[in-house]
Amino acid sequence: MISEMKTRGLPFFYVVTLTTRAKRQGERNGIDYHFVSEAEFQRLIQNEELIEWAKVYGNYYGVPKKDVEEALSQGKDVILKVDVQGAATIKRILPDAVFIFLLPPSIAELANRLIQRQGLTTEELNLRLAKAEDEMNKLPLFDYAVISQKDKIDVAVSEILSIITAEKCRVRPRKIQFR
Repeated sequence: MISEMKTRGLPFFYVVTLTTRAKRQGERNGIDYHFVSEAEFQRLIQNEELIEWAKVYGNYYGVPKKDVEEALSQGKDVILKVDVQGAATIKRILPDAVFIFLLPPSIAELANRLIQRQGLTTEELNLRLAKAEDEMNKLPLFDYAVISQKDKIDVAVSEILSIITAEKCRVRPRKIQFR
C-alpha cells in the first residue's frame, strides 16, 4: 500500500521503520526499513529515540521519533506503518492522529498472502493468523477501516486519500502534536 502511494508520488512523509530482522530479497535499507543491529536498536530504546517499538516474531521494530517530530513541525502529513500495539502507543502520544486499519478481505486471503510472500511453516502461519484475528478485535481503536483487496490496491489507496481529504475538510481540525 505504502509502496503504491510512493509510486504515485503522493505528497506525504513516509516514515521508514527500523528493524533488526534480516533483509528480504529485494528490500533496500533506508527505503523499505532501516535495518539495524540489535545493539543499535537497544541504544535507540535507551536514548528514547523511538516513538514506539516492539519485539514481533523475534525481531524488533520501531518508529524513529526525530523523523515524525520534524515532519509534523513542517506541517507535513505523516504516514506510519505500525501494528495494533504500535497504534495504541502512538494514540497515547498523538491522540488526534488519524488511525486507519488495513484489513484483508478474509482470514483465508490473509493466509494465502502470507504463504506466498514468506513461505511460512504451518506453525508460523497459525501463529500469525491468530495474532491477526486478535488484532482485528482491536478495530475500535482506529478511526477508519480500509479493506485491501488483492489486485485492487488502487481502490484501497483511493479510500485512504478520501479519508485524508475528509480530515482536511473538518470544521474542527485535529491538532496533531506531541504530548
